[in-house]
Amino acid sequence: MRRFAVWILFIVPFLAQLVALPWVNRIHPMVLGFPLLHFWLLIWMLLTPLFTLAIHWVLRKEEQA
Repeated sequence: MRRFAVWILFIVPFLAQLVALPWVNRIHPMVLGFPLLHFWLLIWMLLTPLFTLAIHWVLRKEEQA
């Protein structure tokens, strides 16, 4: 079950940054003064390390068990 969680944590940022781009590639709406595409990429650049940290925690917990 933990391997499934690792794969999900790996795939979500990948899909959000590459597959979702055609749908967020818009100038309008503006979010916090940024076009939607720039805001989307900025948010995922901040979230991806958190997903990587979560993968590390899951794998570390698996090693200890």
